[in-house]
Amino acid sequence: MSYTRIWITGSSGRLGSALCRLLTNIEYRILPSDLDVPIGDSEAVNHFADVNHPDVIINCAGLTDVQKCEASPEEAYKANALGARNLAIAARRIDAKLIQISTDDVFEGTSNKPLHEFLEPHPVTIYGKSKYAGERLVRELTDKHVIVRSSWIYGAGANDFLHQVLEAGKKGEPIQVAGDEISSPTSADALAGFIQKLIESREYGVYHASCTGACTRAEFAREILRLSGYDENLVQTTVAGETMRPRFTLLDNMMMRMTGLYEMPDWKTALTDYFGKKGAR
Repeated sequence: MSYTRIWITGSSGRLGSALCRLLTNIEYRILPSDLDVPIGDSEAVNHFADVNHPDVIINCAGLTDVQKCEASPEEAYKANALGARNLAIAARRIDAKLIQISTDDVFEGTSNKPLHEFLEPHPVTIYGKSKYAGERLVRELTDKHVIVRSSWIYGAGANDFLHQVLEAGKKGEPIQVAGDEISSPTSADALAGFIQKLIESREYGVYHASCTGACTRAEFAREILRLSGYDENLVQTTVAGETMRPRFTLLDNMMMRMTGLYEMPDWKTALTDYFGKKGAR
């Protein structure tokens, strides 16, 4: 039997681990990598591609810590732009489909309407700028690509925003959360389901893939505490800092609707499902 070979970079992260769980035991051969194959190293990337010859590359790797990106721009561009470039070059050479995971942070956050795929991004943070640079390099260097933008991704086994809120709830400590950042929390499991559809399709281009609905960061935090049985009143609403993420990045999954390829769940439904799974905490 011939299996589709799928290389997942950043396989121990939120989305990478969700993809590994979802795609294992299906008719795929999973090729996970993380720090063992640094995507900023073109020699390491090309060696892995030549040895394993994947049919599909899903790039979940990158530097996502916004403050660290601001403090170390070169490190951010090496992980988020140079890494994407290296994978795009390898994908073109071995004729693999590249699925590049990007972010809502490529938008400046000044709009008050949902952002669809045909709007021009204008990132304002180093994180957003480095991810958008990665998008452009992917588009320039390989034809067989899909760029997937998502927002506020959470998942099991990672020190993300959700886990920080849970830790505060467990300790009974107040937590300050921005009340003016608006987007849609997105389950890594739901996003992985969409990516599976992309693997099996002939779709290319840019797709937005966030859970539906909208909320502020503070509302997201309160819902996390409510579902986990902690005190919602621990959330103290603040204003986002100037160097943090843009304030309004609610994505419109327009391409998904037009193609009928997939339907993302409502963010509250996905979050409830997350807490309903064993070991979610």
